[in-house]
Amino acid sequence: MKNTPQAPWYRKIAAVVTRHVVLKGIGTPLFIGLFFGAYFYVLKAPAYPITVMPFTWLDRMIGFQPWAMLLYASLWVYVSLPPALLATRRELYRYGVAMAATCLVGLIAFYFWPTAVPAADIDWARYPGVDFLKNVDAAGNAFPSLHVATAIFSGLWLDHLLRRFGAPRWSRLFSWLWCIGIIYSTLATRQHVAVDVWGGLMLGGVAAWLSLRHHARATLAPGRI
Repeated sequence: MKNTPQAPWYRKIAAVVTRHVVLKGIGTPLFIGLFFGAYFYVLKAPAYPITVMPFTWLDRMIGFQPWAMLLYASLWVYVSLPPALLATRRELYRYGVAMAATCLVGLIAFYFWPTAVPAADIDWARYPGVDFLKNVDAAGNAFPSLHVATAIFSGLWLDHLLRRFGAPRWSRLFSWLWCIGIIYSTLATRQHVAVDVWGGLMLGGVAAWLSLRHHARATLAPGRI
């Protein structure tokens, strides 16, 4: 028998994206909506007095950049990509639980150790897009940055999934550049300081490593599909 040629990577991705489209289409925005509900509750009702996070040399190096608002907002597109590339309900449920656990750890930290970024000497009214963000998302819930945690979590999962599909290097490079841009935007919009970013990197990185390790074991286990 002749070997059957494998489908190109982009066709594999297209085939997977259309699987469980209702679950993905409803589950992802529902998850984001529930997260925001919990996030804003904790933001308005912390358990203890707020600690202001320190401003470091890295924060002084990265000045305020209003254009970074677009990168900051693009997180909600970026975090929707990994679940779109998962093939089975079991994978989707495992991924959802891992992402929920990551967010829960951050929310618990926000509740019991509320933090905020230092006030910036900037007239936000001159920058309508950023001003809207500042009015909606106050300076609290700073450490660890869940914006960074969910970005790095998604970035590591995206890299794993793109490798699984045999996607070219440029696609993985683009994903990482996007991820880095989102992380940079948290500093450039003055929504976070460097200490928050490091906390988010640790939280999201460890959570992604643990979930990918569990995912690999579950995939290789007998009887798993």
